[in-house]
Amino acid sequence: MLTPQPLEAPIDPVAALHRVAHLLDRSLASARKSAAFRTAAEALAAAGPDRVAALHRDGRLTSLPGVGDSTAAVAAQALDGRVPDRLADLEESTVVPLGDGAAMREALRGDCHSHSTWSDGGASIEEMARSAIALGHEYLVMTDHSPRLTIAHGLNRERLLAQLDEIDALNRELAPFRILTGAEVDIFPDGTLDGDDDLLERLDVVVASVHSKLSMDRMAMTERMVKAVLDPRVSILGHCTGRKLKGLPDPGPERLGPDDHVRRRSEFDADIVFKACEATDTAVEINCRPERRDPPDDLLEIAVALGCSFSIDTDAHAPAQLEWQPYGCDKAVRHGIDPDRVVNTWTADDLTAWARP
Repeated sequence: MLTPQPLEAPIDPVAALHRVAHLLDRSLASARKSAAFRTAAEALAAAGPDRVAALHRDGRLTSLPGVGDSTAAVAAQALDGRVPDRLADLEESTVVPLGDGAAMREALRGDCHSHSTWSDGGASIEEMARSAIALGHEYLVMTDHSPRLTIAHGLNRERLLAQLDEIDALNRELAPFRILTGAEVDIFPDGTLDGDDDLLERLDVVVASVHSKLSMDRMAMTERMVKAVLDPRVSILGHCTGRKLKGLPDPGPERLGPDDHVRRRSEFDADIVFKACEATDTAVEINCRPERRDPPDDLLEIAVALGCSFSIDTDAHAPAQLEWQPYGCDKAVRHGIDPDRVVNTWTADDLTAWARP
């Protein structure tokens, strides 16, 4: 498996700022914070190395638009021939370890849930794809949000069609790597899906997730989710409980208290929902995001016992977040899931044939 390598001195200041931004995304820092470092990197690149060096000698890097005290400190230490302190700290504190799921991670060929700037992601499709290539993936499913999820800038019909054209062009450029078409569609309270029927049928993979009314009645939520799972266009049931945790990395078997939750999980009859997943061969997503880690251990045990298939996905909104897959791999292995039950251990052709039989 290929992994992005830490920078070593001497470091170009522009590269140092971009690497800090990357690692901030890996740490689940705010998108605004990582964007500040990218903005500073662009300012230094536009100024050019001679002017940057002169400004550094005069202690005036912050005179460049978009360069503040924190970003200037990183650039200054790089210009002095040092690995910046901020960069060194982030390299150590944000590393994603390979635990018991190392063999599972090696078996994964791609990631079935990712976002770009077409919806609420922080990077272009090309940037996401090239990062996936650097991680050793053979494919990446681009699953930007469906149109009515306005808080995430979901794709309307015209924008989704334009995105499909962009993916087609990128696939010609990046071959043999493949960007598979997809969407993360919202499951409405009545169980119907957000999106135009004809476009959903064109996509390689459809991830269906609940994003609203998470506190609805247990049986109503069960009916809502089962109706979506029974829709033949749905390939994967995404982050099934919708819970949000405080974002700490996967600590192993869960011992969560009430103070660990930012948003409580929704309630549904897991036996009924996961039996529907097994019957329709809809994969249950093991969401790797540190603030999700969904399904919780008790529900994942039910899905495993019922014979469900799974997809280990990062739900990445930035390139660095594609590196989170080991969290889900460790979780899968702890629950005795074999690689052949994980759909993204399959080739792209096998995955798309399964998702669109």
